[in-house]
Amino acid sequence: MKYKVIVSCAFVAAAASLQAHVASVDFTRVKGDVRPELHSSGWTPRMTAMSQGVNPDVEIVKSMGFKSARTHDWALVNTGQRVVDTHFIFPLMHLDANDPKNYVFAPTDHLLGLTRETGLDIFYRLGTSIEHTGPKVHFNAAVPEDFNKVADVFAGIVRHYNRGWGKDGKKWGIKYWEIWNEPDGWNNMWVMPGGDTEENDKIRRAKFCEFYALCIKRLKGEFGDEIKVGGPALCSMNEPYFKELFAACKKLGVAPDFISWHYYGDNPSEVVDAADKARKICDDAGFPKCELIINEWHYMGCRWQDLRSANPAVSALCQEGPTGHNNIDSAAFTLATLSLFQTSKYDQAFYYGCSHVGHWGYMNSTRQFNKNYYACRLFGEIVNNYSKICGSEVFKRNYYALAVKAADESKALLLVDFRNTDQIVKIKVSGVKKGARVRAIALDHTRDNFPCEATFEDGELTLTKPDKYSAAFYVTFR
Repeated sequence: MKYKVIVSCAFVAAAASLQAHVASVDFTRVKGDVRPELHSSGWTPRMTAMSQGVNPDVEIVKSMGFKSARTHDWALVNTGQRVVDTHFIFPLMHLDANDPKNYVFAPTDHLLGLTRETGLDIFYRLGTSIEHTGPKVHFNAAVPEDFNKVADVFAGIVRHYNRGWGKDGKKWGIKYWEIWNEPDGWNNMWVMPGGDTEENDKIRRAKFCEFYALCIKRLKGEFGDEIKVGGPALCSMNEPYFKELFAACKKLGVAPDFISWHYYGDNPSEVVDAADKARKICDDAGFPKCELIINEWHYMGCRWQDLRSANPAVSALCQEGPTGHNNIDSAAFTLATLSLFQTSKYDQAFYYGCSHVGHWGYMNSTRQFNKNYYACRLFGEIVNNYSKICGSEVFKRNYYALAVKAADESKALLLVDFRNTDQIVKIKVSGVKKGARVRAIALDHTRDNFPCEATFEDGELTLTKPDKYSAAFYVTFR
């Protein structure tokens, strides 16, 4: 009995010691591989950014270390250029889709060439960029009149970029082809004649499901396993919509290679939970090989209408201060989410990311880098320099830890504090030799990936925040 009491007291003492730490990491325990494909975006060098023979976007985009670039909305940020969108590449729908002379590929060839020069893989969205023209006026986002013709045009685009078809055809082996974007959006992406209404919503959804399955059948029928086809980048992980899409696919005897959706919010765990839910939906539908891709995600700490408000005071509340749209809360959310992705059920993830300046850019209106630029750059360094994910555990809500190591046994820890107020942060660290050289950088309200003090003694790492706001620390052990 006495022995049991002693063990119990030791256990209580150990538990009390751990409670002093926000997290523990164990570099001797390998959990899996680092997955760079979960660090991608919509950013690519703009073809309209040239200045005195130099495109400044190239090195900036490279510096964030992304794996792939999704082509959605690129027509909106390459001013005056007819690129990517299907209606720009094949502008006259009454012409023959089997004649390459009826396509205009050159501008998109150039833009995708810039993307490849940056080292990014291409994830191609077929269809149109978003169209904010009002509830009743639409040109490119309207429901197509001839689904089969559009599917043939999609095939022509794939053929040009993967099989060298047409003038200056390419053999780039672009693997992922996405059908449309946000067809569940309202009056901006898949719009019925006269506009979307509650009364016609069921009809327009049925039409899209038919279109989606038909396009998969057309593209897989010609290109088979050379490509992966899916989508449709729903506004959220919309379970009823996906189930209807799956039913339409089964009716035509086809299977999507992937499904995709978006997330705008401020709960990192909610983003990851969506993948768990989607995995079950796919498996239950008989599509266990269907990949899961979140290809737009971004911190959203205010309402959409406030972010876009014409009232400067309202808009400023969404953008300024630590809680602003691209400020330190946003950067901490970004790094927390990227960390969670590494051990999630997602196959790919794309941070949104399209325009380079403003709400969805990495620079503000005076072209200064925002906090999310530094967050993306920091994570790019992690996924491109380390290969293995090591054990980690957090003991306090809203802390996130990612421990990684490289083949040469160098080690790193990303510790994210999202909206906690602690100013002294302690982490228990195992698997680092005594006397290891420790270096740390901080991303917080006042510092942008700037060297900071870190104390490492007797397996305990201590980090200090300058204030009560969110922060992230990147610590290396060599």
